[in-house]
Amino acid sequence: MRANVNFKIGQRLVGPDAAPFIIAEMSGNHNQSLDRALELVDAAAEAGAHALKLQTYTADTMTLDCRKPGFVIEDPGSLWAGAQLYQLYEEAHTPWDWHAPIFERARSRGMIPFSTPFDATAVDFLESLGVDCYKVASFENTDIPLIQKVARTGKPMIISTGMATVAELHRSVTAAREAGCEHLVLLKCTSTYPASPANSNIATIPHMRELFDCQVGLSDHTMGTGVSVASVVFGATVIEKHFTLARADGGVDSTFSLEPAELRQLVIETERAWQAVGSVKYGPSQAEKKSLQFRRSLYIAQDLKAGDVLTTDNVRAIRPGFGLPPEHLEEVLGTTVKSDVERGTPLSWNLLR
Repeated sequence: MRANVNFKIGQRLVGPDAAPFIIAEMSGNHNQSLDRALELVDAAAEAGAHALKLQTYTADTMTLDCRKPGFVIEDPGSLWAGAQLYQLYEEAHTPWDWHAPIFERARSRGMIPFSTPFDATAVDFLESLGVDCYKVASFENTDIPLIQKVARTGKPMIISTGMATVAELHRSVTAAREAGCEHLVLLKCTSTYPASPANSNIATIPHMRELFDCQVGLSDHTMGTGVSVASVVFGATVIEKHFTLARADGGVDSTFSLEPAELRQLVIETERAWQAVGSVKYGPSQAEKKSLQFRRSLYIAQDLKAGDVLTTDNVRAIRPGFGLPPEHLEEVLGTTVKSDVERGTPLSWNLLR
């Protein structure tokens, strides 16, 4: 099964045999400052993130400069209520001439830099920068021409699945594979900002893995790290979280972004969760065997003379565990000892007549 096949992005193994691949998504949290963008790279590296992701678009490749219905966010509950799409993307985009210095800094800090392209020109541009993989955003997961364009690069692909039906995902996955994608990761995603844990439905992860026979991870827009850590138990191999230096600094995605200390905890706790999943196992593990001595067992609780009868007063189930198992208590009560026995002696069959 392809879902169980590990593969490499850059020099890092991605798959069930590796700790989750943690992607720090910069998005527009650079707040239109290259210096801040480079600070974000350094902070993500220090937190232990494995990859640094950008978004590669311009306002003109995303939408039209237009105020007709649909081009202005009218949802009063949105973080961006009232914003014109063109202006929002103008504010949030990462200038293309910043990509090279950001990628260079990320590589120098041991991270894998890559991006989400939003049109064919972005794919060509990212190819010129030598990216190791690509991400397709949820809002583009039905853009079959874009998916095909990315797949033809032969690089590993990560596709977010927000809003997509099974039929839509089938078309997208089929298009990617037919166009040459060999290594695919789908990310369970809830396309609300922020998302709530109750709407995350991470139990979908193993179902999605079986349905599409590929690795599955999580693009997590919830607050905190709990949902991401829990997803590892369901088999998530890739975790993507938005990242900022401080939410108080503001920015288009700052509200649902992790700060450096939280990102560090995400890296630590997802690896712990991955280590803890293990396999179905009963009985003492190798590490537990030395603890068997502290189980309860039957011990002589009073000094006894030869011929004394065992009672609940002079035999007790206590720790440590060198005597007979407590299940034999009823069986030994009423029997006699063959010789003198000191208090604190583990009870064994050879002590009895």
